[in-house]
Amino acid sequence: MSTLTEARPTPVVASPKPRRWAAVFALARFEARELLLQIPVLFFSLLYVGYLGWQVWTSDREGMNDFPVLQDADRATQMPPMLIAVALLISANRAVLRSRRRGTDRHFDVLVMEPWRRTVAHALSVVPFAVAVALAVAGQFTWQALKPGAVGRGSYAELAVAPLSVLLLGVLGVLLARLIPSSFAVPLLALGGFVGTTLLTAGLDDPRWMRWLWPVVSEYQSEPVPSDLMGRPAAWHVLYLVGLTVLLLCIAILVGGGRARLVKAVAVGSAALTLTGAVAQSAGDSPALTAARVRASVTPEKDQTCIRHDRSAYCAFPEWTGRTEDWAGTVRRVQSLAGGAAGGSPLTVRQRVEARYYGLGQDSTFDPSRTPREVTVGTRWGGNRIPEFAVGVASVLVAGDEEAAGQLCDARTVVVMWLALGSAPDPMTSLRNVRLDDGVSGSSIVLAPTHPLSMSAQQTDVVREMLERPRYGITAKVKAHWTELTSPKTSTARAAELLDVPVPQGKEDECWA
Repeated sequence: MSTLTEARPTPVVASPKPRRWAAVFALARFEARELLLQIPVLFFSLLYVGYLGWQVWTSDREGMNDFPVLQDADRATQMPPMLIAVALLISANRAVLRSRRRGTDRHFDVLVMEPWRRTVAHALSVVPFAVAVALAVAGQFTWQALKPGAVGRGSYAELAVAPLSVLLLGVLGVLLARLIPSSFAVPLLALGGFVGTTLLTAGLDDPRWMRWLWPVVSEYQSEPVPSDLMGRPAAWHVLYLVGLTVLLLCIAILVGGGRARLVKAVAVGSAALTLTGAVAQSAGDSPALTAARVRASVTPEKDQTCIRHDRSAYCAFPEWTGRTEDWAGTVRRVQSLAGGAAGGSPLTVRQRVEARYYGLGQDSTFDPSRTPREVTVGTRWGGNRIPEFAVGVASVLVAGDEEAAGQLCDARTVVVMWLALGSAPDPMTSLRNVRLDDGVSGSSIVLAPTHPLSMSAQQTDVVREMLERPRYGITAKVKAHWTELTSPKTSTARAAELLDVPVPQGKEDECWA
């Protein structure tokens, strides 16, 4: 008897689909760790961290950054990370070419991951560095914004420039490796691009459209201006950077063998975004912005709010109204040393900007005001700006107005310097800070918000003697002889006699006109 065995079909189990994108992300994590270990990236990352620490340390010591203006603080975050961006440009390029240098390109042919996916992985390896820079930028700006003396408004678009620049240059390094498989391409192209752009910019007189094609656009600015007068197309520039980064990534994917319709569509869309941002950011200042800059420079009272402290009025642009109490503290200190009517004379402290001619690149000094009892104050505060403002207040108290103060050439200069520095926490240091030569002997120029003053060597000797003596004694003598000391007929030698300090020897130097 035979037994028939029925053949059973063997079950077919479908093989799991390869997790290609998981492999891409795994390769991106590996390449990111490799980038961090590259000497240029590691060195410039540590240098950037050290720079941020140095900023904190010097701010606490010098006081120049104790009163930040946030529309300047956001742009101050842009240039330092460019060191990391350039390091990533070089290192990402070398990472893509690693297999070519070591002769292992042929082994990639047996892998499931296509070349274009490896290109995406290399581009993704730059993302952690862009995120780290974004966190550093946010921390740097937040630290400035939380200071008690901070004024103004920052821009999210300006803050986004640094991390986007890091991402852009990293993707550019990947693209160049796909287009030109040579490690020497990046240095040569960078050098040639820099030299060529410099020559072209000089020949075309630095056109706006070319300047804004760079990732970071820094503009010379000696004094802050209200945020409404900035006129920087930061949002359009961010659109330009985003579009350009995506466009370069799409080109790198297409060169690496990616032919998906989605990639081509994204490339076309990013090219449109790049062109839109480039055209929009190249437009000049609008007529409304130009008119606003003229109004703020010529007739600031139309845009300002005046706040009264004690007997004086302090007129500031809206973003600076919180700083009027600091100005009032300096005025109180100066007037406390004055005699006669000057000790209680009401003043008008008016903030001024000059943005008519060069936009953000304005002069650091202003033409003196001819309005009686009006004192100019700028948009910077802290550090040397405080004793310079004190000199301006004292000059107006003694001379009557800023125009007349620029012509002082007698004992009144001694009185001005005493009023400005006599009650300072460290008078001798303040004397050095307001003098152009940073010294306390000989003739020199004294800085002020408007036109500077001149000090002869004899006047410097008298002022130095006054500052080195007890304050109460000199203050009493100044107030007792106020009328004679503030007379244009009183010489420096006579002032020394009235103040009971050594009379300077020799003929007095002529004041510097």
